[in-house]
Amino acid sequence: MEMTGEQLIPASQTDTWAALNDPEILKTCVPGCESIDKVGENEYSVLMTARVGPVSAKFKGKLSLADLDPPRSYSLSFEGQGGVAGFGKGSAQVSLAQEAEGTRLSYKVKANVGGKLAQIGSRLIDAAAKKLAGDFFDAFNAKVASLHAAATEPVHEEHLPQPVPRDPDLPAVSTATLAWLAAGALVVTLVSLVTLLR
Repeated sequence: MEMTGEQLIPASQTDTWAALNDPEILKTCVPGCESIDKVGENEYSVLMTARVGPVSAKFKGKLSLADLDPPRSYSLSFEGQGGVAGFGKGSAQVSLAQEAEGTRLSYKVKANVGGKLAQIGSRLIDAAAKKLAGDFFDAFNAKVASLHAAATEPVHEEHLPQPVPRDPDLPAVSTATLAWLAAGALVVTLVSLVTLLR
């Protein structure tokens, strides 16, 4: 099976690269994914449930990244075992290019399946693979867009007045004098309030 495609990701090339290499983001975006754990340098173990036509199985596999050229491209290889359902293995090339509206992600996938999966027929496998890719990119785009929006959203801070720089021509006043003045002002204010309320 071979599959190629492109997606416009609504984020910068750097942010898209970071998201593609974040196991937690990938776990939430890959349909049926139960876990993605780093087991070595650029190596991950993956556990997921997938359905291809009438066959549904839990796949345990390994994903390896190579030829990393951040934040432009990398290649990956994968292999997974689904018990009696069969196995799948293959490779993919992923490249990123910055555009005005975001990042253009291009991918080319080659994969082979065996066991019961191979008996289903290439049309069902192709349809399932395209659906899986479509669901992944829908979720990935939404996730990256929400992270990007949260990062670029302006923070509205309460406007606080800035301190006025001290005029060097004014005489120096001690802290004790300021305390007495503040206390006197407070007393005058309280007396004024009592007088007005009578």
